[in-house]
Amino acid sequence: MYLYLLGLVVFFYLYRWVRELPRVSDKGSKYVYITGCDSGFGNLLARHLDKKGFRVIAACFTEKGEEDLKKSCSRSLITTHLDVRSKDSIAKVAAMIKDEVGQRGLWAVVNNAGVAVPSAPCDWLTIDDYTSMMDVNLNGVIAVTLSVLPLIKKARGRVVNVASVFGRISPTGGPYTVSKYGVEAFNDSLRLNMVPFGVRVLCIEPGFFKTNVTDAGILSKSIKTLWEKMPQELRDDYGPEYLQKVMDVLTNKVAKISDADLMKVVSCMEHAVSAVRPRTRYSPGWDAKLFWLPLSYMPSRLSDYIMTMEAVPIARQIQ
Repeated sequence: MYLYLLGLVVFFYLYRWVRELPRVSDKGSKYVYITGCDSGFGNLLARHLDKKGFRVIAACFTEKGEEDLKKSCSRSLITTHLDVRSKDSIAKVAAMIKDEVGQRGLWAVVNNAGVAVPSAPCDWLTIDDYTSMMDVNLNGVIAVTLSVLPLIKKARGRVVNVASVFGRISPTGGPYTVSKYGVEAFNDSLRLNMVPFGVRVLCIEPGFFKTNVTDAGILSKSIKTLWEKMPQELRDDYGPEYLQKVMDVLTNKVAKISDADLMKVVSCMEHAVSAVRPRTRYSPGWDAKLFWLPLSYMPSRLSDYIMTMEAVPIARQIQ
């Protein structure tokens, strides 16, 4: 019986592997628009797709990001400045892309741009803290997608949205998980809306990887700044040792569990862009597959218990 079940599992994964092998043809005529190419996943994906022969349009926030890509990629790669918080910036890039792709349309947009700070317990934050992150992580994704959606429909192409396992479960406070839940909802609704047009809408849900999102230095600086702005009464609720304990978790725990192999995520992105039969969802990272996603399917009482057991204790707790 067990050997029979094992055989079915092996057959399923072998069948899926073979089924997902074919790639799209004529890559040299397919344009791929990627946001957030200054560093991390976006930067690596731009280089990777350029080597694969796609016509990459790499959107960067900084001039340095553009210059670095131009030096390391082929002449066919196009770089452009993009601020996903700005309607004018998004419209300007969309107009440039329309002129560039012509009647062929845009094969894919990869919404990769995102930020992770400020992140902290909800009662440390203001609505402005939420708005600043939502403007990048959620509103930026929606605005960029809508700006080029007619071109993607023309090419019967793809929309690839980079969410997170934290779009499935919220182990921390602040706007990051809220924004990623929003990306998941936008992704799901758009996927259904685009079925009649032959457009694929795909979602990447990475676990912990060594990028700016999990950088202990960036996160620690943000937490410390928020702590120093807090009223004394709120600091007393958490206790004088709370800040240092959080810093230790960021430096030791988060840094250790973050995977340095960014190609695990980039390979999923590349598959979403280039596979004839892409998956609806990708969850790169063993922590995503074996911990966060299973945790998200558990009853809320159980998942809450597991997460609170691992949380940094506060000084003033209600008994």
